[in-house]
Amino acid sequence: MIYINEQFLKIIKSALRGEPLQQLGEITAEEWERILALAESQKVLPLVYEAIYSVPDVKNGDSAAFARSKRMVRYQVMTQAIKTEEFLQLNEQLKGEGITPLVVKGVICRELYPLPDHRISSDEDVLIPAQQYEQCHAVLEKLGLCADEAKREAAAYEVDYRKENSPLYIELHTHLFPPESEAYGDLNRFFADVFARAIPVDIRGKVVHTLEYTDHLFYLICHAFKHFIHSGFGIRQVCDMVMFADAYGGRIDWERVYRNCCEIHAEVFVAAIFRIGQRYLGFDSEKAGYPECFREIEPDETAMLEDLLSAGIYGGSTMSRKHSSNITLDAVSADKKGKKPAAAVLAAVFPAAVKLEARYPYLRKFPWLLPVAWADRILKYRKETRLSEHNNAVEAVKIGNQRVELLRKYGIVR
Repeated sequence: MIYINEQFLKIIKSALRGEPLQQLGEITAEEWERILALAESQKVLPLVYEAIYSVPDVKNGDSAAFARSKRMVRYQVMTQAIKTEEFLQLNEQLKGEGITPLVVKGVICRELYPLPDHRISSDEDVLIPAQQYEQCHAVLEKLGLCADEAKREAAAYEVDYRKENSPLYIELHTHLFPPESEAYGDLNRFFADVFARAIPVDIRGKVVHTLEYTDHLFYLICHAFKHFIHSGFGIRQVCDMVMFADAYGGRIDWERVYRNCCEIHAEVFVAAIFRIGQRYLGFDSEKAGYPECFREIEPDETAMLEDLLSAGIYGGSTMSRKHSSNITLDAVSADKKGKKPAAAVLAAVFPAAVKLEARYPYLRKFPWLLPVAWADRILKYRKETRLSEHNNAVEAVKIGNQRVELLRKYGIVR
């Protein structure tokens, strides 16, 4: 492991455990700047900054870099606190109107951290029964939130809602995963009855309903799994799973988690995640009741750790990496059908309609317009390529092929 990543993980562990930072190696001003840049790309800058603030050597570092990070942290934490409070109020208002929202990830995970608002979220995810969507939409509009009309008109499985002059941003789900996705749409079957098993939790004096403990951990796994199939996921998702298992391990049906993981070929993937948790993030497998069935797998977590630290949050570190997802998605879809994936270049340039519906919602109603979407995509891709040094087709294909091999390594494709 490269030195910067090693020190970065020590800092993250300290932040998760709320413990003083110890045993850091010697770090130059330039290396501190790289650690801060890595923290920002992984969207964990407030966690990292808070953990390193009291380290004497930091005061001798690059003052400009630390001053910039300090400003960003203050803004991010303040904004997150506002979003959390506004969201809790919104949740109360939805319940008051007869809506039965289940809150997932976001605020549920944040409350597990020593300093909750230092674990930032861009949005809050809310799951509602499909039959409540129109009623919920009307309530949200009445409360001043505006929908992403393109997604709403396309009847997407999730619709974004934002509030003017407010940082509040929610994703309203009728399904946790896009049902039309060949690669992972079938994950929804595991969550068909979650409303019947939902539980209440207290968040800052407000009752919030969420997924039952086993359902929630498995959802966090599936969410990371989905992004791993795309272009990757970052350390924050690993932290969420580790913190959740630490907090609720005794209430989790680990055998059910294992059976579900085996069904989707994710058992090695999950074992690697918790191996990272054990080795680098202070995960207490005994306290969490982490079962023998996962421990027996003994995966090599190194490749996954390198991938997620280079991925940025949700695999968005470069445009080339984002575009590589067409290759990995094609490989997973083909594997589910017992076929070989299409040629890498074809998969990257001419993906199937279902893989473009999020970007071109009209394809849901008019799939015969796929060639139009291809043409528009190619034109935009050429424009993006001219504007970015980290975006070209050759690099996207290279990354895609490397990540298909990574999927093979962890048993997701065969």
